Amino acid sequence: MPRNVEEIIRKLTPAQRKRVERRAAELMAEEMTLQQLRHARKLTQARLAKSLHIGQEGISKLEQRTDLLISTLRSCVKGMGGELHLIAEFPDRPPVELSGFSAMENERRKKDEEVRAGE
Repeated sequence: MPRNVEEIIRKLTPAQRKRVERRAAELMAEEMTLQQLRHARKLTQARLAKSLHIGQEGISKLEQRTDLLISTLRSCVKGMGGELHLIAEFPDRPPVELSGFSAMENERRKKDEEVRAGE
């Protein structure tokens, strides 16, 4: 006979329910959209936009995009008070944190500024 989740949860002890709820919260925290993350940080689009020195419509567009530059994502996360880390996971080795992106981004910005100054 099929059972639904509510029925199973009702039969759990309070301690078991608490463990299930805690794990569910952990799983939900592991994957969020930028919009969900902004909501979790209790930020409005306008407030985040102000910290990033862009318009509110820029945040709206950013949250709808599916492909972002790492530097854009890093700025957005920093604007929310966080720090972006990139982790590569492989089946045959422990996870590896990728580094060097900040240095590359700083170099790119410096070159862009030099080009703009020369125009």
